[in-house]
Amino acid sequence: MKIAFIGLGNMGGPMALNLHKAGHEVQAFDLSQPACAKLAADGVAIAASATAAAQGAEAIITMLPASQHVEALFLGSNGQPGLLANIAKGALVIDSSTIAAATSQKVAKAAEASGIDFIDAPVSGGTGGAIAGTLTFMVGGSTAQLERARPLLEKMGANIFHAGAVGAGQTAKICNNMLLGILMVGTSEAIALGVANGLDPKVLSEIMRRSSGGNWALEKYNPYPGVQDNVPSSKGYAGGFGTDLMLKDLGLAQENAAAVKAATPLGGLARNLYATHSLSGHGALDFSSIIKILQKP
Repeated sequence: MKIAFIGLGNMGGPMALNLHKAGHEVQAFDLSQPACAKLAADGVAIAASATAAAQGAEAIITMLPASQHVEALFLGSNGQPGLLANIAKGALVIDSSTIAAATSQKVAKAAEASGIDFIDAPVSGGTGGAIAGTLTFMVGGSTAQLERARPLLEKMGANIFHAGAVGAGQTAKICNNMLLGILMVGTSEAIALGVANGLDPKVLSEIMRRSSGGNWALEKYNPYPGVQDNVPSSKGYAGGFGTDLMLKDLGLAQENAAAVKAATPLGGLARNLYATHSLSGHGALDFSSIIKILQKP
């Protein structure tokens, strides 16, 4: 299948590469030249623009930072037409960005009017999952659209959930990421407390991992440097999932909670903590670096 893949960051790049390795004809694009160069070195064809990538594509997959980027790409901005005007009728769009459900619904409506299938399919699993092809996809769209997308999703992920109609995937994702942000703060707080009392962070982490405090952060993504190999905390908090991206997702959760009048006090607190961390100059660091504001100097 001829696939356009737009957005080649820490998540999108490995996802595009897995589709290429599976034998699909991938035309990729990103505004970042280093991101394009990295993927080109692995044999993936790089297009000159998003429009060029989508030319003749049967499927268009996007992994972009925020709602405004997705809306501008597909619907256009500043008087310029969006990508929907250049996508062949009958094509399938899979948006794996984490954005507001309302934005997914808006783009899906415009896509439907153009005879194009659109599903929101945000992911969980981190950069490790993107590289290994073991991501979890949370899909919003019709059953028929999901089944059409499934052969492609299976090349990038190990778990595919149908959350509901368009926008439901985004809602499931912000619920998940709100919980992740809360868990990372709590895990960091507990480890920092133990270390302040002289405990070995590796021993303490293992105790909690095997006890009732066990969670994904302790299992796969420990925030304390040196406890686990090949996680951002042991690489100077480089790569991974940025603090500013977590802040964005926690903000989406709070916006959604306000819209439906849901109580999310811990989500609100986590958002404020990540905002403080970002304002301290750590926005580009992995979100597990939140432990920095909880450690003794």
